[in-house]
Amino acid sequence: MQTIVCMKWGTRYPSDFVNRLWSMIQRHTARPTQLICYTDDPVGIDADVITAPIPDINIPERVAITGWRKIAIWRDDLEHLSGDVLFFDLDMVITGSIDPFFDYEPGHYCVVENFTQRGQEIGNTSIFRMPVGKYPNIFTRFNEDPEGVLAQYDIEQQYISGDIAAQRFWPREWCVSFKHDLIPSWPMNFFVTPKLPEDVISVAFTGKPDPDEAAIGAWPVSAGWKKLYKHVRPTPWIMENWR
Repeated sequence: MQTIVCMKWGTRYPSDFVNRLWSMIQRHTARPTQLICYTDDPVGIDADVITAPIPDINIPERVAITGWRKIAIWRDDLEHLSGDVLFFDLDMVITGSIDPFFDYEPGHYCVVENFTQRGQEIGNTSIFRMPVGKYPNIFTRFNEDPEGVLAQYDIEQQYISGDIAAQRFWPREWCVSFKHDLIPSWPMNFFVTPKLPEDVISVAFTGKPDPDEAAIGAWPVSAGWKKLYKHVRPTPWIMENWR
């Protein structure tokens, strides 16, 4: 049984994002696979998805709704799970077979190399695979001294990569960033629709736009002047896959 986990907290992502993830997983695996969603609100999540409370963690309130919350699933008593477990962010779009993610370098922490820090040995935790219980220090160090960890690292993926010397990066073509790899550079992003490469397995939607926004060509921005360069054309292949 292949095990995939995700997390949903707060209000940014509705239950529909979990259900779409489960639907994509089912279409893109040839093996028995289960999805476990750790959440503070299971309402509306497909009954075939296993839901569980977000594991307890000593996390400062100011970062409680950020990516640091993911450190909670590094507990060594994670729902009695063992072996390699694959994690997906809720804003991922799966476009190919996910089985290679389980076959690659078994027993190691595997992660996509961070899209904006290539060559710096830093992973991006939009998608990663962890061997449950192999790196207990990830959780215990943070849980015992969160302020010390936060003083040393800006984001949780830097902390994990800094602690695990034996991390492995997925082949680059397996996982790409919609924003950093597929949207054409300015000014061509106003005229050219992002294309989906043939060998891609999953597309990460880091930050904004989210999949539903990019599909219709919407890119919410906090400052009006950013509209001068933050633009994406409607991208039909997103909804063809994100369902």
